[in-house]
Amino acid sequence: MRGKPGAESGLSTRAAAHLAAMAHARGLLAPLDDGQLRERGLDAGQVGSRTAAGLTNAVPHEGSRSIRQILRANLFTLFNAVLGGCLVVVLLVGDPRDALFGFIVVANVAIGVVQEFRAKRILDKLAVLHAPKARVLREGAWQELAVRAVVHDDVLVLRTGDQVPADARVLSADGLELDESLLSGESDSVSKAAGDDVLAGSSIVAGSGTARVIRVGAESYANKLTAEAKRFSLVNSEIRNAINRIILYITWALLPIVLLTVNGQIQARGGWGPALASGQWKGAVVSAVASIVAMIPEGLVLLTSISFALAAVTLARRQVLVQELPAVEVLARVDMVCLDKTGTLTEGPIVFDAVHPLGETAPPGWEGALGYFAADGNANATAAALRPAFTGPTTVRPVLVVPFSSARKYSGVIFDGAAPYDDAGGGAASDVPAADRAGWFLGAPEMLLNPQADGHRHVLAAAAELAAGGLRALLLVHTTSPSAVDRASAGNLPDQLAPVALLTFREKIRSDAATTLSYFREQGVCLRIISGDNPRTVAAVARAVGFADVVHGYDARDLPEDRAGMGEVLEREHVLGRVTPEQKKSIVLALQQRGYVVAMTGDGVNDALALKSADIGIAMGSGAAATRAVSRLVLLDGQFSRLPAVVAEGRRVIANVERVANLFLTKTAYAVIISLVIALLLWQYPFLPRQLSIVSSLTIGIPAFFLALLPNKRRYQPGFLRRCLMFSVPAGVIISVCILCVYGYSRAFPNPALDPAAQIQAGQTATTIAVLLVALWVLSALARPFDKWRALLMSVLILALALILAVPFARAFFALQVPGGPLLVVTMGVVVLGCAAIEILYRFLKKRGAVSERE
Repeated sequence: MRGKPGAESGLSTRAAAHLAAMAHARGLLAPLDDGQLRERGLDAGQVGSRTAAGLTNAVPHEGSRSIRQILRANLFTLFNAVLGGCLVVVLLVGDPRDALFGFIVVANVAIGVVQEFRAKRILDKLAVLHAPKARVLREGAWQELAVRAVVHDDVLVLRTGDQVPADARVLSADGLELDESLLSGESDSVSKAAGDDVLAGSSIVAGSGTARVIRVGAESYANKLTAEAKRFSLVNSEIRNAINRIILYITWALLPIVLLTVNGQIQARGGWGPALASGQWKGAVVSAVASIVAMIPEGLVLLTSISFALAAVTLARRQVLVQELPAVEVLARVDMVCLDKTGTLTEGPIVFDAVHPLGETAPPGWEGALGYFAADGNANATAAALRPAFTGPTTVRPVLVVPFSSARKYSGVIFDGAAPYDDAGGGAASDVPAADRAGWFLGAPEMLLNPQADGHRHVLAAAAELAAGGLRALLLVHTTSPSAVDRASAGNLPDQLAPVALLTFREKIRSDAATTLSYFREQGVCLRIISGDNPRTVAAVARAVGFADVVHGYDARDLPEDRAGMGEVLEREHVLGRVTPEQKKSIVLALQQRGYVVAMTGDGVNDALALKSADIGIAMGSGAAATRAVSRLVLLDGQFSRLPAVVAEGRRVIANVERVANLFLTKTAYAVIISLVIALLLWQYPFLPRQLSIVSSLTIGIPAFFLALLPNKRRYQPGFLRRCLMFSVPAGVIISVCILCVYGYSRAFPNPALDPAAQIQAGQTATTIAVLLVALWVLSALARPFDKWRALLMSVLILALALILAVPFARAFFALQVPGGPLLVVTMGVVVLGCAAIEILYRFLKKRGAVSERE
């Protein structure tokens, strides 16, 4: 395998200490002889001592994120800290009815935890489904056991179709070949001999052998490679980042605002001494909490979580697992997709392509010979690919079989042309007349032919031309030489080999790959194919999926080491081969450095670091467990064509959340302004927390929920927060002026018929009505264009407001007193002027493109 990057640098201190402890324990064990192990393996005592020392193949959290990680990600957020603190204060010193906003905190955490726990369960089930078994030699007998139970120095038996459970050193090999594509990205099989190392995660594609385990668990190369990738980190979500930035700014401003607000509320209640003596300080604290809650767009956080969760449910029905909710949004922002070839664009195993005859008449029996090669139980992956086209046993029995070897790169069989096929095997070579024997050899053309022979040059040239097109070419040759058996038995090729046909093989390209890549091109997304395979092979696959201009591909061994130079190469080169796992990660980082939002697809352990470093990693459901664990999206059925649906869902979420974010941030803007002005004027705060709950529910929360579910195909446009602030800040200023005008009038011109408490309640009610009506106009502007459903929604909201004011129980619960006389007239006049100002603002920003109607 090319390049085994040192992954130790990515290990955490805890993991490094664990590896050091394992190394120490291994050093205390008595050395064992390979010969002794080859005969009997480990005994029960040796297994027990290794298990007690922790030298087992168990890897903690090997399938997916732990419950602890999921809870930590959803609980310990700045949003929860601020609102959770406010909730505790209200429950300690205020009326529980003012703690309604606490449900938003609980709901937001619950949605995130439930969705991610659901994803964890699916991944863990998937890991169990794909978990291989291990065969080991213990006390002279072969045993089959769980991969976790393998210990250091165990002797593994390796057979075709098995997956290597732990890093091991080969003790014996019979035509042993491994597919290391999950680790290296190279689809070509690698031959192994005694003394060679085999790595966990590799698959046996031909031959058999035994191997001694030399590294287990976290020590294995695959686990070291993914150690850094397994570190938990949040996906880079623009929506979440914008909301967190707003909350961060508000948090920094909270201390001075809270101090000003508390002081203002204390002073409005007669000063510190009387307030502390009378207990009115509790009302001041609750008012301060009301101002804080109003400033934080708590509903936006909840609504965003709900939107992401509903999108995740929709995608789950389409076999797309969303591990972290904001991942839905990120793919809609992607402008660069990096694609692994093996397992992503292709389905892994090579498939038979075509027969290219080399003569006008092929000798009889050539199809039967190919059928024999294909049916061989120890056939390598290439020969096995012949089975669909050449089935059934040959009608004659073999006299001599030459097994495939990577060293000689061919296999052969010599048949007794006269005797019928016998399942028990052929007779001795001396029993069959030499004239009746037909020999067939299948392998690499350059190993079977002599380039100096006139009749062979054109065959080798044809094979080279096919290989240049990305196809793997094998040659079938035929001989009737009487000395064929003797020469083949001695390890030599027979004389008089006649080329019969060139057989070509190709990787099976996913049927949906070309269509999906075409969709991304139409959407303006750049594409790069990065693979550990031969650049020519990668280029051939690339041409088949739409990269028409690619000829040879770029050899990643020539990539500059610095990211700036690498980025320049990546701007002009779209298809790269011979890419190592660390280079894949560097490629992703280099593209990000040039301003791209990068998605990475893959299925192998070699892709894990790049998948984790990308803005969004997308894994195939049939890929390595570590790869699925670090990816944000998993295509459970491996269908590449699922990605356009993910993009569409992400666009709908982004466009609709941006629309409703204007509602929430408008509230944040006027809440900050009101808090500061009220504190400076030493007025009592014009709202109770429960009254703000009405405003939030009727003008933002309920309508935003429905607006967020609407279809929306608008392409992503960067600048989410900037556009929102261009509308919400001026709109917040307009509403603030309305609040101050109404509340100021109620204070300046009190109703003599009301006592002070009722007068304050009337002023709060008038202010609440003013905010509700102007905010509803903001909603009506952002909900355009209107249809019958939007009109119905607005009508229901207005009716709900009327019922709250009309029903005595509702008025009492929310502490509302319907204003009358001049205060009501002033309130309505201010509302009309406020709505007109909002309309002018909306039309002005629409012309400038800062707000847009639904697409």
